[in-house]
Amino acid sequence: MKELRIALFTGNYNHIKDGVSLTLNRLVKFLEDHDIPVLVFGPTIEEPDLQHNGTLIPLPSVRMPVSGRGEYRVTLGLSSESKKALEDFDPTIVHIATPDIGGLRARKWALKHDVQIVGSYHTHFTSYLKYYGLTFIESLAWKYLSWFYNACAHVYVPSQSMIEELMPHGFETDMRIWARGVNTELFSPDKRNERWRKKQGFDKNDIVVTFVSRLVWEKELDTFRHSVQQLSAENKKIRAMVVGDGPAKQELQEVMPEAVYTGFLNGDELATAYASSDIFMFPSHTETFGNVTLEAMSCGLPCLVANATGSRSLVEDGVNGFLAEPQDKEDFTDKLRIITESENLRQKMGKNSRKKALNYEWDEINGQLVHNYREALNAPVRKKNN
Repeated sequence: MKELRIALFTGNYNHIKDGVSLTLNRLVKFLEDHDIPVLVFGPTIEEPDLQHNGTLIPLPSVRMPVSGRGEYRVTLGLSSESKKALEDFDPTIVHIATPDIGGLRARKWALKHDVQIVGSYHTHFTSYLKYYGLTFIESLAWKYLSWFYNACAHVYVPSQSMIEELMPHGFETDMRIWARGVNTELFSPDKRNERWRKKQGFDKNDIVVTFVSRLVWEKELDTFRHSVQQLSAENKKIRAMVVGDGPAKQELQEVMPEAVYTGFLNGDELATAYASSDIFMFPSHTETFGNVTLEAMSCGLPCLVANATGSRSLVEDGVNGFLAEPQDKEDFTDKLRIITESENLRQKMGKNSRKKALNYEWDEINGQLVHNYREALNAPVRKKNN
């Protein structure tokens, strides 16, 4: 049997903390803990945000040339140094997590050397186009993405709803679910802390509605603002908390000055923020999964999310929260009102959230991915039309 040796190509690994970089770092740690050789190729900066796991081979990159996304980077291919590192490592699987230029060069190298390719679909790229006035290239983007990923033996996606979305756009390869996990000991209802709430300026009887994410407008921040402000005008006990940072923070503070802004939190602080809240609201409809929703569920919160790919794989309407129509501010407001009006409903939904979250343990999820790697290793390389 061939040895597993994984070359992982990504556009995001240590220069910024987000769901993609944290997921991939957990994977690399899992692989190394199980004595599976892995080498990571991706962009970096002088002072990265994340103390990364494993060995990172830097790829040449530039800042993403899109307003509001400047902290992200686009790889420009393989340097001579990174190409030599790849050849010396001699991988048996090339795992491409980002279909950028670096991913494209990795794809070409693997096909040339008859090395198996697998891919993972972390970012729902086409859903962002409308926020940047680029909807006219959507058809072209889908053609590129399907062509790119159809060279993979497997494509790992976070949810069944994502598979259903990709299939009509020409994805013909074997798509398998690589769900996201959560540390259920860290993210726990036991982290609720009344002192912490008081320190943030909340009273014991306040109903805290929390948003957690990178602060960019395409996460539907304005829907969050609208809904909470509408209801707080009716009931002063309904308060907003925003956890995170990003280019939209200052503008959001200007239109929603009454909210509590914690800035970026992680670890115990983040878990305490979730558990010390009463409702989690996440209107974004661009997620492939929704790590923050799973973390909130694990902390025992009822969740109000968009009825969209990713989120609806976690939230069962009427059971552990509600699904609202994407970008429909009034629907979000109406469903948030239902949750705020009943403490019994919040408690019931919160318990159901915690119960569902216990099914998402990281070791089991990444163990299944390694099983899929081994199956891919024995499959023929897909060279047709490539």
